[in-house]
Amino acid sequence: MSETLNLAKLKKGNANFEISVNPEKAMDFKKGKASIEEALQFSQIFSDLKKGLHASEEAMQKNFNTTNTIEIAKQIILEGEIQLTSDYRKKVQEQKKKQIITFISVNGINPKTNSPHPPNRIESALDEAKINIDGLKSVEEQVKNIVPKLQVIIPIKFVVKEIEVQVPSDYAGKACNPIKQFGKVIKENWNNDGSWHALIEIPGGLEQEFYDKLNKLTHGSAEVMVKTVKWRTKMN
Repeated sequence: MSETLNLAKLKKGNANFEISVNPEKAMDFKKGKASIEEALQFSQIFSDLKKGLHASEEAMQKNFNTTNTIEIAKQIILEGEIQLTSDYRKKVQEQKKKQIITFISVNGINPKTNSPHPPNRIESALDEAKINIDGLKSVEEQVKNIVPKLQVIIPIKFVVKEIEVQVPSDYAGKACNPIKQFGKVIKENWNNDGSWHALIEIPGGLEQEFYDKLNKLTHGSAEVMVKTVKWRTKMN
């Protein structure tokens, strides 16, 4: 029988208990980031979901001390195993791979050229290193293990830069909000002449894009200076 259902299952005693789940929401529920109602496709408890066999009330009472399907479903997700269809696994794995590539491209640079690696170069390195992407683990959790493996193939370091920006009054009102979206504003102030001054921390891989956007918004009239470069030795 081909896989058509994403399910969570738990064995208690000699009995099997299964439920149909939304995999991402089920994982979020385990982390306290989603409700049980969001995690469930429907609230019925099965002994064999693919065959449509429901768990008996006797078995539920014996093993969970309740017949409340919502409470039982919570335990199945928290204590059991989440099984995914092959199509779904492939889909979320590809999505996560793209997210990881983007994350590394944005945050990492080639220390030899001080510029970001193109996404296709990162993808090639991932494939060459035969790195297995887990579709259900977070990007940050996987990147901290992936980067050391990539560094065997391509030079890459993670860096953040503090950039001081001075925008003339003619463009300050239009430019400040889009520029803030590039990173973390450490400090800012509006000068008496209407110009805007800020110190912004941005990922190293966005530096050129940051300059391009700033020049476009201010017609090249903004002043910028890199104040600090911070190498990140590990990912949190």
